[in-house]
Amino acid sequence: MLASQSPRRRALLKELGFPVHIVQPPNVDEVFPDHLKAGEIPVYLSQLKAQAYSSEIPDGAMLVTADTIVWLNNEVIGKPSDRDDAIAMLKKLSGNMHYVYTGVCLNYKGISHCFCDETQVFFRELTDEEIVFYVDKYKPFDKAGAYGVQEWIGFVGVERIEGSYFNVMGLPTHRLYAEIQAFCERVG
Repeated sequence: MLASQSPRRRALLKELGFPVHIVQPPNVDEVFPDHLKAGEIPVYLSQLKAQAYSSEIPDGAMLVTADTIVWLNNEVIGKPSDRDDAIAMLKKLSGNMHYVYTGVCLNYKGISHCFCDETQVFFRELTDEEIVFYVDKYKPFDKAGAYGVQEWIGFVGVERIEGSYFNVMGLPTHRLYAEIQAFCERVG
């Protein structure tokens, strides 16, 4: 079972070859304690989402929840609230390296296992016109950092990535595959 509104996560999990049943994601306030930093934040939020389902997981089913953040200069860059916020976020990312962290929580047979993956993304300097074009055409309001690496901005703005490309899309597929296998072996 995948609890996510993200069409990207749905497609990625399906491509891994696991049978996927989509469930409505929980209505959870994505608020975290101030003392959490970097990768701790999406792990906390993915656990929070999973806890909302603790009594609803059918026997034999595994629940997968995830959360992705962008981290720049010791600050979380979340999802933009509107057009102006998206433009401001992309201006911050322009010409800089930032981290993308995705926390994933697996729940199976009443046991939980969470992990986090990190990717470094290097943006070239973007012009104001490029940023406005991207925001107006792609409306990235549901994406951490106000961008989708698989969209136009990724084609023209991302100089290089160190780590998993799919992690930047919202699900570290290579790691998730290995973690699910190991978790199922451990739990039985």
